[in-house]
Amino acid sequence: MLTLYRPGDSWLYRLPAGPKTLLLLMSVFGVLLLPSAWWTAGAAAGISLVAYALAGLDDGAWGVRELGRQLFAVRWAILFTLAGQLLFLGPEAAVANTARVTASLVLAGLLVLTTRVSDLLDAFERGLRPLRRIGVDSERAALLLTVTLGTVPVLARLAGEVREAQRARGARASLRLFVVPFLVVSLKHADQLGDALAARGLQ
Repeated sequence: MLTLYRPGDSWLYRLPAGPKTLLLLMSVFGVLLLPSAWWTAGAAAGISLVAYALAGLDDGAWGVRELGRQLFAVRWAILFTLAGQLLFLGPEAAVANTARVTASLVLAGLLVLTTRVSDLLDAFERGLRPLRRIGVDSERAALLLTVTLGTVPVLARLAGEVREAQRARGARASLRLFVVPFLVVSLKHADQLGDALAARGLQ
């Protein structure tokens, strides 16, 4: 299974997966509860900057370089979200909602960057274990949550690879020319992920 984990030794890396997940989830919920106002964009950006600066990612720029990479990776999601919001809402709500979604994505990215997949699986499984009483398969649910967390960064990376390949061939920027190869590589990744899960006895 593809992992985006990057080795490190800061306090966030050393924090157990369970408490780390709860901490980042509370941060995400805090961002999502911000009102649809102009100042929300600045607040969401500030929260993201502080989170990456305090994470101790050792990128030589207080986390700003890594945050920039994460934002670049989800640039298409940001643009599509902003465009869709502008069609149905006013500029203020569109900018605020996009900022909240973007901050949530980069904060979730911190969890994937600083935690091994095996640790995430174990933490989710332990947290979901009480739900077995009502028939929830904690192992399958934990795997689903882990895969979901990594989906957006993986798709963003695939989108970047498609664009780089098109630039190398001298192709002009075009949404129509981008969508087809992106769908192909995304479906290929989905097939590979499905095969990997099937090999582990999960249907």
